[in-house]
Parts: sequence; structure tokens; C-alpha cells
Amino acid sequence: VLRIDGLNVLDKALDLTAYPLAVDIGLEGQGSAELADVLAAEGALTNRNAEEMTTLIMTGVTALVRGTAHAMETRGVLFPAQDIGETLAAADLTHISNEVPFYSQCPPADPRQETLVFCSSPAYMDLLRAVGTDLIELTGNHFQDYGDTATLETLDLYNEEGWPYYGGGADLEDASRPLMMEANGNSFSFIGCNPVGPGYAWATEDRPGAAPCNWEYMHGELDRLAEEVDVPIATFQYWEHYFYEATADQIADFRSMADAGAKIVSGSQAHHPQAFEFYNGAFIHYGLGNLFFDQMQSLGTRQEFVDRHVIYQGRHISTELLTYMLEDYARPRPMTAEERTALLSAVFAASGW
Repeated sequence: VLRIDGLNVLDKALDLTAYPLAVDIGLEGQGSAELADVLAAEGALTNRNAEEMTTLIMTGVTALVRGTAHAMETRGVLFPAQDIGETLAAADLTHISNEVPFYSQCPPADPRQETLVFCSSPAYMDLLRAVGTDLIELTGNHFQDYGDTATLETLDLYNEEGWPYYGGGADLEDASRPLMMEANGNSFSFIGCNPVGPGYAWATEDRPGAAPCNWEYMHGELDRLAEEVDVPIATFQYWEHYFYEATADQIADFRSMADAGAKIVSGSQAHHPQAFEFYNGAFIHYGLGNLFFDQMQSLGTRQEFVDRHVIYQGRHISTELLTYMLEDYARPRPMTAEERTALLSAVFAASGW
């Protein structure tokens, strides 16, 4: 959607009196007063009703560990949200893919940690509260890094907070179950899985963890959900690639979700932004990049997408690509015009656009 005089018609807070393409309707002639009274009694006559509009924000990797955790300890738990928190919290639905457990016995943050076994202090949940988290994705590779006790403690914390989750859970049934949500009259479903492992990260019939990818089940559920909700959404903790292009296998697997009925397919796994496409009525983003994670080692791992989707009267009508640059191992900030042009040019080229 093009902004006009800096104004976006899909901004829910838009002042219509300032929007240059807003047209007032007037009545004159015999019976106009009576007709005006009837129309006034029915409410505003408009083709833009913000009460029927839902903004959904989808994000990439959150892992409040290592350098990110150290920054939170030294500069404040809310430091990572300094430049992005208001935008995330303004959405009707804000998705966070948190890859690691919140564990009361988690060791102190170590920015020089060399192992890839992660957990976060439960105190860091204040950050997720501050950015307006509404739902949690649990497909991450590190969800079981500290074993069943930490994973189950994390689920208890989410339940206490009232944050619904999907893509992981207390057992295989819980982890595989789609999440259903509604906002402003628009209905959504979320389903996700992890085809990568490692094996200990996957949920089983009697152990918690991330949902492994059962393709037949995923396709069947999306086919069913497409008949029940306005916007079925599928997300992945896929294999991680440090380049902009999507791989052939990735394209096949993500497209299969769209073929089964998903309207949005999102790659939550990527530490490096990847391509996107419109396919079979769906928007597919193969990788959004990091959100809150300390990978400052390259331009690609610092570049971030946040996808702001707009759903109106049951239809997905817009996706706005918000772009950020990671600073200080923890803090995403809005890109400059030059940085945004460079990222979009690279990703558009990788997308064949």
C-alpha cells in the first residue's frame, strides 16, 4: 500500500480527516434530511471500518541468551525493545518465536559462552510483555536444551501469563495441536513444526518438546482449517541458511503448506533474511532473520524483517515489510533508507523480482 503524504490507509490509528483520498458524502434534495437521519442512525458510512481490521505481526528468531542476555543484564531487561517495542505492541496480534526455555535454574548470562545449550532467566519475560506478545511459537531447536523440567516450567509460565502457544508443547499431541485465535472478527489458525531436530528437541507421546514435521498431518490440518478460519498460517523451524535465496527443498516444503490451504507461510528459523513470493493465493516468506539474538558477526545476521500483515473482513489484504538492523548484540533499530534499499534489493533479487 502506497503512503500518501506519509499516511497509510491501513494504519488503524489513521486520522481520516487528514487523508487526502477520503471523500465526504453529502445529501441534498427532497427527503435528504430524513435519509441523513437514517444513515446517521446506522453509523458511519464508509468502506474502511477499523473495527473489522486486524494487524498481525510475524517475527523471526528470539533467543534471549549470550550477548543479548548480557546486554539485558547490564543495560536493562527492556533494552532490546527500545526502538521496536512500540511497533510490536501496537499490533492486534504479535507473534514471538522464542527458541529457548525460561528456566529458574538457568546459569548467569555469559556473552562468551561457547556451547550451544541455551536457557533464559524467567525475569526476561518482562521483555516479551513489553512488546505486547500475544502468541508464542515453540518450534525452536533449543526448546529442550535443559531437559523436560525446564521445558515444562516454560509452558507453566506461558500458561500463567495467558500466552497461547503452538509448534511445541508438553507432549506430541499438545505440540502438534493448531492454535486458533480471533481478533476484530477475523479468525486465524497457527500450526508449526520442526523438520530438523535434533532428536532430543522433538516432542514424543510422553515427553515435551517441539513438534516434528508430520507432513501428512500438517497438510490434512491445513485443509481442514482452511474451511474453518479466515487465515490459516503455517510456520517452520527449517534448516538454517546464511544467504538470501530459498533452497529447492525449502521452496517445495513451504509451497506444500500453501497448496494445503495456508494463506501465510513463514520461516521462523532464519538467522539471515531470505526470499519471499506470492504462490497459490498465499504469501510465503522463507526466512525473516533474527529478532532478538546476538548475531552481530555479519551484515546478513544483523538484517531483520518484521512482517506486518493486515486482514480486513476475513481477507489478507496487505503485508508491510518492516526492516531493522541489530545493534549492541540485542537491540533492533529501524534501518536507514540506504540500509533498507540494500536489503530489499538483495531479497527482491533472490526472489526473482
